[in-house]
Amino acid sequence: MRLYPTGPAGRAAAALAASLAVLVPLFAGAGAAVADDGRPDRDFTIEDPRITESSGLAASRVHPGVYWTHNDSDDGPYVFAVDSRTGKTLATITMRGVGEPRDVEGISLGPDGSLYVGDIGDNLDGSWSHVWIYRFPEPKELRDATVDAVQYDVKYADGPRNAEALMVHPKTGRVYIASKNEDGGGLYEGPAKLTTGAVNTFRRVGEVPWVTDGAFSPDGKRLVLRSYFSARAYAFEDGRLGEDRPVAAPFQRQAESVTYTADGAALMFGSEGARSGVVRVEVEGGGSGDGGREQGKPSGSAGGEAGDQGGGEADEGRGGVGLGAAIVVGAGVLWLALRRKRGQG
Repeated sequence: MRLYPTGPAGRAAAALAASLAVLVPLFAGAGAAVADDGRPDRDFTIEDPRITESSGLAASRVHPGVYWTHNDSDDGPYVFAVDSRTGKTLATITMRGVGEPRDVEGISLGPDGSLYVGDIGDNLDGSWSHVWIYRFPEPKELRDATVDAVQYDVKYADGPRNAEALMVHPKTGRVYIASKNEDGGGLYEGPAKLTTGAVNTFRRVGEVPWVTDGAFSPDGKRLVLRSYFSARAYAFEDGRLGEDRPVAAPFQRQAESVTYTADGAALMFGSEGARSGVVRVEVEGGGSGDGGREQGKPSGSAGGEAGDQGGGEADEGRGGVGLGAAIVVGAGVLWLALRRKRGQG
């Protein structure tokens, strides 16, 4: 869910995002595009009219080319399986045995074959004494179904906070949450094994920027974290963040989600909104499941290859890279100037 900081900086960020929503589509046609070739894991548009606030993505390991997503607040206990070949929803899963979801913001697949759904949003940045994680096995068949889910109570060792990124390590199964804060958030590590009947305490183990979603590479050696205007890939070893580098994230109206493809060959970046787009970004040296080096570019950018699904926000990843760089620089300058002004005031 959109949550800009308060005060002048918050109003400026909101205005900047609104401007991007107008400017980016104007340049969307600048890149080369080819007809859809029917292959999975390409740029696609989520066609389901029920999915208007896609806040998380997870690549299926059982169904090639299928991505799990969900709306955020006030939608209910639903998870959707979307086919990247067509953008159509193949299954709607209703979670049974959980409370009324408040603000579902993240989804991730664990090594146990289960989907973990993070009801971790807190729009008042500290109003909830605890949040929840739901878990259920990834369905072997794609059809509408009601499934029994396990609910875990979660709190943070240093007090309540807002968060939108839930990541399950693909080797250890340990759950991580990245908090979202204007001045930088934290990476929180859960217990080795989540338990029911008791509160699961997550402890801060690293410092991260403003984060709207994150994803581990298939081998667990890299962690990608994205924000509204950028993304970074961190080396990850023994549960701790290492060296980081920028990722060529696409420009989207409300950048809310990211996941690796199941084979680790690329990253898939998603956005909120009706008929929102998911954009593929190639990973250098990817394709063998090792996560590679995240220094590629959106597949639909100029000189690249894009699957055209008939419009929607998938096109937002296209257009000149120079334009994107200019917008980022402008946004950074504006942001810093407003922060300085606020500090002086």
